[in-house]
Amino acid sequence: MIFLLISICCSVTVAVLLKLAKRYKINITQAVTWNYLFAISLSIVFYKPGLNDLVNAPINWVYIALGVLLPVVFLFLAGSVKSIGIVKTDIAQRLSLFIPLFAAYFLFKENFNTVKIGGLAVGFVAIFFTLHKKTAQKNEGFNWWYPIFVFVGFGLIDILFKKIAQIKVIPYTSSLIVIFILAFIISLLSILYLSVVKKQKLELVNFFCGCILGLFNFFNILFYLKAHRAMADNPSVVFAAMNIGVIVLGSLVGIFIFKEKLNKLNYWGLLLALIAILLITNPFSNVIR
Repeated sequence: MIFLLISICCSVTVAVLLKLAKRYKINITQAVTWNYLFAISLSIVFYKPGLNDLVNAPINWVYIALGVLLPVVFLFLAGSVKSIGIVKTDIAQRLSLFIPLFAAYFLFKENFNTVKIGGLAVGFVAIFFTLHKKTAQKNEGFNWWYPIFVFVGFGLIDILFKKIAQIKVIPYTSSLIVIFILAFIISLLSILYLSVVKKQKLELVNFFCGCILGLFNFFNILFYLKAHRAMADNPSVVFAAMNIGVIVLGSLVGIFIFKEKLNKLNYWGLLLALIAILLITNPFSNVIR
């Protein structure tokens, strides 16, 4: 359970760092780029991949899609945290699990029971309630696209990682490093473009902040994988605890530390999100029809 607690804390810390970035005038694009460089370094230290695995990795459309999506969705995650707060962003990110579930049902023909279908229905109501706002401020319209992109983006990333897990030519951890390398290259090209064409100054502070971001981002993944290994017989427990833990801790941090304001429907959305995740990851769902 300690692995899960560390992973949850690291996940919420990433959201907190993104929230603080605006206050300290950190360039998110640059920080995200160096985040992947640091994640690559840590992956090599902890996973110790073979050089042949990295060289012989089958770079197909799945790797490339993840290499593009990871930094792009990260930027939308930062925009969402900045514009609507940690609470709603964490819920949007965690409820993105509905997208791979739909893919499992429609693409992979997995059988769904009544409990899981009920969880999906509750989840959609939760999304509506969570993102509901009584009064819209001027120029706020685009802000609501951020959590939508976070929801869709993380859902697609989850599906693509499932595809990567099916590749047996090289170990999964080596595939992860290759994806980090592709994400870093794409992010690096973007900041070079901004530096040369848009005359955006490269600053050392963004490098250090990116390394800190990469540290927590990497350990979030590392300890999440360790939790799955430690509780291999109870994957649904790990999945439910991770999603619920992030929503609860993220909500507490957003409400009590950053004083984020929620209306009554938002609180109902928070409660329904927890219920939906419990229904979807119910460990007894396989015996309930």
